[in-house]
Amino acid sequence: MAGMALQLLGFFISLIGFIGTIIATVLPHWWRTAHVGTNIITAVEYMKGLWMECVWHTTGIYQCQVHQSQLALPRDLQIARGMMVTSCVLSVLACVVSVFGMNCTQCAKRSSAKKMIVILGGVAFLFAGLTCLVPVAWSTNDVVQDFYNPALPYGMKFEIGQALYVGFISAGLTVIGGIVLLFTACQKDIPQVPYIHPSRNPRRVPMSRPTPVYKSSHTPTWSSASRQGYQINDFV
Repeated sequence: MAGMALQLLGFFISLIGFIGTIIATVLPHWWRTAHVGTNIITAVEYMKGLWMECVWHTTGIYQCQVHQSQLALPRDLQIARGMMVTSCVLSVLACVVSVFGMNCTQCAKRSSAKKMIVILGGVAFLFAGLTCLVPVAWSTNDVVQDFYNPALPYGMKFEIGQALYVGFISAGLTVIGGIVLLFTACQKDIPQVPYIHPSRNPRRVPMSRPTPVYKSSHTPTWSSASRQGYQINDFV
């Protein structure tokens, strides 16, 4: 029962991480304008993501434009796209495989292959989390290095966007969920001993009664005692 609860916990943790990975992949808030130097007061804020660039005006207008040319994008942006999509695909496969391998499902029940299916699901979640973590950490490192580069003008500096924070949290949850699934699969199965209910009317063992000793009310006389070989001196 405890192993089944841990499997469900690990699966739902990984599922939340998978949803966060999709959100981080779609959102355009990977890089946002840094309000430093001459950009402290500005009426326009720029945001960049993997698929589009957006502009937010103080008047409330929000405009986004999808990247027109895929081949003209920087190499790091193309790699980040591919890795985030790969992470989403791995998470989908891990969800399907884990559902078939968990103890709460009827598929392949009482089969030795069920544990191997759970292990495959946990490994897939683990790789999905690491695949999401690499581009997020890589992009964060580029943002920090460009921000502290004194040769770069203030107008070209960006800060860490909200999507990167979501990516870090999602990658961590996916990895933790995969580890929990692997832990439950590596546990030894404890054989369950069936519980025998005591009977309400137990059969009683009959008790053996002692052999009764009968006492004679006949008082021996001198004649009977002499017949049985007793002497008078024996009674004195």
